[in-house]
Amino acid sequence: MNDNLGRRRRRRVVAALAAPVLLALAACGGGGGGGAAGGPSGTGGSAAGGTTTLRIAMPTSTTSFANSDVAVADAMGYFDDVGLDVKISNLRSGSSVTTGVVGGQFDIGGASIEPVVNAFAGGGEVKVIGSYTDRLEVEMVVPKEVQKVEDLKGKPVGIQEIGAFREVMTRMVLESAGMSPSDVQYVSVNANAYIGALVQGQIDSAILHPEQAIEASNQDAGLHSLVNLYEVEPDYFYGVYFVDAGWLKQNQKAAEGFAEAITRAHRTMYDNRQDVVPVIAKATGFDEKVIDGAWKVYMEDVQAYPKNVGLDKDRLQYTVERMKELGTLRGGQVPDVEKLVDRAPMEAAVKKLGEVQERS
Repeated sequence: MNDNLGRRRRRRVVAALAAPVLLALAACGGGGGGGAAGGPSGTGGSAAGGTTTLRIAMPTSTTSFANSDVAVADAMGYFDDVGLDVKISNLRSGSSVTTGVVGGQFDIGGASIEPVVNAFAGGGEVKVIGSYTDRLEVEMVVPKEVQKVEDLKGKPVGIQEIGAFREVMTRMVLESAGMSPSDVQYVSVNANAYIGALVQGQIDSAILHPEQAIEASNQDAGLHSLVNLYEVEPDYFYGVYFVDAGWLKQNQKAAEGFAEAITRAHRTMYDNRQDVVPVIAKATGFDEKVIDGAWKVYMEDVQAYPKNVGLDKDRLQYTVERMKELGTLRGGQVPDVEKLVDRAPMEAAVKKLGEVQERS
């Protein structure tokens, strides 16, 4: 691609998505590592002693178990081992993270796959290089009055933003009952406010991670799971780590180091329950008993994290085609997922660490 054309395409994508990330950056106020700090845009920054600074953006205002692998890698010293100093910022949604990475505010982003695919489909030069929980582990949680999906008609349902993960999952559930978003009232809710909104009756459904579902039930025994998304969509691909393609060309070693650190974190999360539960509890703000209960769902029931390279081509392709069916794919044309994905960092990490038995 011609350099000038590439720059024009990137500017168009940034312009289309700029507003959400500006709001998100203002909201995070530089906490958790300072979103825009850490060296020139797109370089990863460089510190004395050979340490590389990575600006990482995560898709929830408070870390969830699903994307706590970065917190585990940091706490266990895995980033230090590969010469990385990570600056982590928690944003409002994956859409905000995608905007930040495309716009150069962050080096690596974590997000559900949908906004990343849509950025790519819209001309964004992004590359998926890894994943956090790539299997769905969320549930739609509702009050006792709601016993079937059809009972949600006309009711307020909680989402983050249109096109973000929870909205897509809600759309998927509605579709299963022959309904659409026009049949309910969307209410925008921050990721850390879903439980309170459910308990207080402000919304009648929320897509919750296991730790959130457990805590919601602790606060109101009438709240229950209406739909387990993994049972409905076992092949749907969930969370990815992604970068700007230009950044990746200049920072292959940093990308490989990141891949190595999160792969070690995933394996530790499976093998050392007692060690990781306190780390995840601290990162998420949930009680250790709640996180211990959630650990069983993530690590045993769903086996949500990859242990090796992951990034399964068939599941990625299925997910993009599913997005088209749901009407959440930008432009409606299925992109070539193999051009979106770069497995080289993960392959280098697994070659160095050695391959282990994959999930069942």
